Amino acid sequence: MEGIQHKFIQVSDGLKIHVAEIGSGPSVVVFLHGFPEIWYSWRHQMIAVAKAGYRAIAPDYRGYGLSDPPPEPQKASFVDFIKDMVEVLDALSIQKVFLVGKDFGAPLAYYIALLHPNRVSAIATLGLPFLAPKNPLRHNLLPEGFYVYRWKEPGRAEADFGRFDARTVVRYIYILFSKSEIPIASENQEVMDLVEPSTPLPPWITEEEFESSYGDLYEKSGFETALQVPYRI
Repeated sequence: MEGIQHKFIQVSDGLKIHVAEIGSGPSVVVFLHGFPEIWYSWRHQMIAVAKAGYRAIAPDYRGYGLSDPPPEPQKASFVDFIKDMVEVLDALSIQKVFLVGKDFGAPLAYYIALLHPNRVSAIATLGLPFLAPKNPLRHNLLPEGFYVYRWKEPGRAEADFGRFDARTVVRYIYILFSKSEIPIASENQEVMDLVEPSTPLPPWITEEEFESSYGDLYEKSGFETALQVPYRI
């Protein structure tokens, strides 16, 4: 897509992390995706940043997209993701970056900046403010049917998602999250029940884009790692 190149970088525990890249400027912007997303979510921003004279990089985290899954997805953590990102920068001989994070890519950006301040020149985030780990404000502010609480419960999302193929699950999540209200399931509903099957995709993504990127790649990766990070850490 308009000059975006792809490579795989092996990190210290043997996994290969997929990285999309465009541009060759001396300043580097790293885009960190959320769920249910992949590097492709940043394609338009990457091209714009490269045209402005920067080098743009967007990884797939371990267990997401084209990157290898961890051997034990239920034990994946933010620490693993942070380590992977730092090792990717080392492999690409990049000393310092501007981080852009969306959804749970935002706390990932915050933690990288806190733990590796010498590697970060600035950050910009969308969707989530900084909250310290285990902050009580992270819990009990929304009803029990809030999707985060449902997906945090081991086995519940697996049973809910397991009624459909992976591409249908991602399709339904995009439909839900593109509405103006937060999706809340009632006591006798699951999150996937909130979607009317005939509802079209939101207007910001075409059927072709969905099928050739998100649909195909989530069929490959599944949701084991994605449910662990960010929902169950």
